Amino acid sequence: MAMALERAAPAAKNNELQKVARLLGGTRILSRHLRSALDAHELLVHGLPGSALDHLLGQLVFIQKTDSLEKAVGMSLRTYQRRKDAPSKPLSQDQSGRTWKFAEILSKATDVFGSQAEAEQWLERPAIGLDQRRPIDLLSTPAGVELVEDYLERLEYGVYA
Repeated sequence: MAMALERAAPAAKNNELQKVARLLGGTRILSRHLRSALDAHELLVHGLPGSALDHLLGQLVFIQKTDSLEKAVGMSLRTYQRRKDAPSKPLSQDQSGRTWKFAEILSKATDVFGSQAEAEQWLERPAIGLDQRRPIDLLSTPAGVELVEDYLERLEYGVYA
């Protein structure tokens, strides 16, 4: 039984990794297949391709390019527009990390709420468990990201308080 659980954990992690990679354009845009968190780390150290951010933003159903989204991914709308002229230019490590984290949270919220549309709406609405703050607004800081991730985990397991 313990052996089965040990094998299931890496498989679940790899599944989560693949979901995030798909939100960022998959192997076509990332130019590599991510097999582990170390692969993701290496990708982020070198910078995500700008087209990965384009792909992610193009996948959004309800979330608009607002101040909140800008803070979540660490890039102003003006900078994003300038970068569109050079889509192959990699994002900075900070922008890559924040873009990756936004995709991770969107993926996790999609699993919890059943659809990406519901997940995006949840990110945009004030949440009781976050002191009536919108989850997307909290993604601008590491402490806020942790609060959102913890709250999502509580929602997933039915523990709201």
